[in-house]
Amino acid sequence: MSCGEPHETDCSEVLDHLYEFLDHEMPDSDCTKFEVHFEECSPCLEKYGLEQAVKKLVKRCCGSDDVPTDLRAKVMGRIDLIRAGHLVPEQDVTASAPTTPAPQE
Repeated sequence: MSCGEPHETDCSEVLDHLYEFLDHEMPDSDCTKFEVHFEECSPCLEKYGLEQAVKKLVKRCCGSDDVPTDLRAKVMGRIDLIRAGHLVPEQDVTASAPTTPAPQE
């Protein structure tokens, strides 16, 4: 997604780090760059607004649900692997090694 115009901060960088911006998990200087980008780029601003709305909806609908401990551990493990560069986000880390089928009787 891009408006086709050149920006100081590239659209792909903004979209790749959108949830870090939404979750306030980036330095203030980067937040400022993103805010400037949103002022210049309506497609990215629209994507930001959509993701912000989804996040609010999920929080409202599921915010009080407890997350199972094993699910939280799997998600955090996957995040750690991605951050360390050992895994690309599209890989499935929840799948275990192939299993052999049960013998037929």
